[in-house]
Amino acid sequence: MDASAHHRSTAAVQAPEPATAKRSSKAGHVYHEIKEAILSGLLEPGSPIDKAELCERLGMSRFPVTTAINRLAYDRLVVIEPQHGSFVAKIALSDVRECMLIRTAIEAEIAAVAAERAPRALIDDLNRNLRYEAAAADADDRPGLYALDVAFHRSICDSLGLAQAGIILDTLRSHLERIRRILMTPPGRMASTVEEHRAIVDGMSTGDPDAARLAMRRHLAQTTALFDSFAQQNPTLFSDLP
Repeated sequence: MDASAHHRSTAAVQAPEPATAKRSSKAGHVYHEIKEAILSGLLEPGSPIDKAELCERLGMSRFPVTTAINRLAYDRLVVIEPQHGSFVAKIALSDVRECMLIRTAIEAEIAAVAAERAPRALIDDLNRNLRYEAAAADADDRPGLYALDVAFHRSICDSLGLAQAGIILDTLRSHLERIRRILMTPPGRMASTVEEHRAIVDGMSTGDPDAARLAMRRHLAQTTALFDSFAQQNPTLFSDLP
């Protein structure tokens, strides 16, 4: 077999079947649609996922829908109960509290370090972010403020070149995303978030590590307190309330 023939043969083996690629694309579309509905709270914890309704609404067969749901189960966002169906996973109270504990310990110290040696460019970026946050809060743009909130915290870590801390915090954020987005909904919380962020930036911009550390701790403590209150008021959404 000459080289060109061998290349064609290998390519034929490696190239995905068009039908397989199409099914994969459809499953990916369903996965992202259901995941967004879960993370945004549109699909509440414990609610059933109707495969037949999804197939009809999306104009798809059961295969891509089932594939997507299996992937969400792997992500621990869906629970599959044989003979009963698929359900949005309830939120594990203990997991959230542990993630918030770890997040607070790391981010408070990062805020202190940033106050000691943050570049001027970071302070400028954070102040710009605050202006956008204020506009999002005024417009009651919860998804917009959530995205800016994530960018605010991530930029502090990134500016200091703390790659390993960034990986840990991104993992924690992924576990906390569902509850963090829900906690943007109480009246006044969006404006409070902006002011709490502003206090963090003030501590950094004045080069006061104690003030920056305390402001970050207060911000995340407020988030934890809101979470505890929400959990007590909505016990059916959680899997391990006492």
